[in-house]
Parts: sequence; structure tokens; C-alpha cells
Amino acid sequence: MSLVPLPRLIVEPMVRATLLEDLGLAGDITSAAVIPAEHRSTVVMAARQPGVIAGLDAADLAFTLVDPAIVMHRHLDDGQAVKPGDVIATIEGPSRGLLTAERTALNFLGHLSGIATVTAAIAAAISGTKASVACTRKTTPGLRALEKYAVRAGGGMNHRFALYDAVLIKDNHVAIAGGVAEAIRRARAGVGHMIKIEVEVDRLDQLQEAMAVGVDAVLLDNMTPDQLREAVGIVAGRAITEASGRVTPQTAAAIAASGVDLISVGWLTHSAPVLDIGLDFVEAAATAEKGRKQVAQMR
Repeated sequence: MSLVPLPRLIVEPMVRATLLEDLGLAGDITSAAVIPAEHRSTVVMAARQPGVIAGLDAADLAFTLVDPAIVMHRHLDDGQAVKPGDVIATIEGPSRGLLTAERTALNFLGHLSGIATVTAAIAAAISGTKASVACTRKTTPGLRALEKYAVRAGGGMNHRFALYDAVLIKDNHVAIAGGVAEAIRRARAGVGHMIKIEVEVDRLDQLQEAMAVGVDAVLLDNMTPDQLREAVGIVAGRAITEASGRVTPQTAAAIAASGVDLISVGWLTHSAPVLDIGLDFVEAAATAEKGRKQVAQMR
């Protein structure tokens, strides 16, 4: 499935809010004081470690919202793998604007690329099985659309986007309703026919109860691979099976081998390490290299 970019209408408010947080009430006072208004530069954005790129639209918007005269030329696309030294984009325009937008652009690109990178690692670990890796609602407040996009860029799938687009009956819902079957009955009576219903279970007897009344998907929480295999047998294709809990690149293969359809991983979005991406001024880099050569010649 090809990666479909998010509409600008979704991305721009997040980038704009981040820039406003950084600019405050006075703007970039350092660049305004140090850099002449007419000065222009070219910079390169390059990977400093291996990973998968995501967030180029957000980075591009950070620059153009600060100064429409800035132009970003992309050499790679979201979803593509990078190795250290790979140039992701070349950006040119007024130097003040480049410096003002730099941190916001790199924050988005590094964070979202980090999510895409760890998602790709899980996807690679379960390749050859029928399972897919999915994210959860454990996202950074205000950034859910971008973070879920980054999961797709890394080869993963999205779980529900929010509380309104699917029913997920969790353990506390079950406890208050008085049981799995009763919680499912109430949910089915309370939502329209287009809404799918999933129920979380952590025991096989709860799974049996859910399958007796019928459900669209079951979330098998914190089960061992052997328990998951037994659960898949109980479901027997009558519902989508989703495993969650204690998922790492090292454990994912055994979980997927149980035959589940999905593996959901919360830390993809809430704890993915940032991918190290740098932004270097071409002119400054060339000057530094020239200086190093002159020093070497003097020696």
C-alpha cells in the first residue's frame, strides 16, 4: 500500500502552534540581531544514523511558514530508509528564516522518523507471518495524526484514531458492566451498524465468553505465545485477533508466530527514540573544510 500524505489542513496547525511556542512574543531575537536581513544561505539536512524517514511535510512547512521565500528540495521521500550521511533535503533561502525554523523542522522530522524507524524494526521482525504491527492511542497530545502517519511510513498499521471511531471494551468497562458478554451486548445496542466492536481479554475463559456472543475483534492482552496460539484456535477466524503487551523487536517474532492478525505496540509513539538528523550550512561547511586544508598545508 502506497503512503498517502496527510492534507496540509491537518499538518499546518500543529506546525504553526509549535513555531508560535518557540517564537513567543518577540520572535527569534538572536537571529534578528546577528544575521543581516539580506543574507541568504543553503543548508543540507542529512541523516546521522540509520533509520526510516517520516515528517518531511512538517519540516517543509516549518520553513515556509517562517518565510515563504525558503525552498526545500527533497532528495528522499517519507518511508525511505537512510544511512548515516544520506542527504535528505537541501534548503535555501533567507538565513534568518532558516535559523528560526531549524529546530522546529528538526524536532518534527527527528521525532516522526524515530517512530517510523522503530515501526520498521518490528515490521521486519514479523515479516513472513500474517501479522501486522499497529500503534495505539498512546500518542503525544496534539500530535496523534502525525505520529500515526509516521507509523504508516514505517510499514505499520493504525489502530483506532480516537474514542469515537471504534468501540474498544477494556477491563474497566468489563468490570463495571458485570462481565464480558454484558459489556458487548451494551456496546452493540449503543452504537450504529458501521461501528466495529473489540473487547480486551486477558484470560481464555473471557475469550470464550466473548466468542459466544460474537465480536468483531479481540485484544489478547499480555498472553504468552502458547496462550496466544490457543486463543487463535478458539477464535478460529471468527474475529480479528490482536496481541498486546511486552512487545519488542526481540519478542515480536514469537508473538506473530502464534497466528495473531495484529500486534499492537504503545511505545511506537510514546517512547520511540528520536532519529538523529542534522542541518548544516553548506557555506559554513565549505569554509571550515577550506580552513582545515590551509592548516594542513602550513604544517
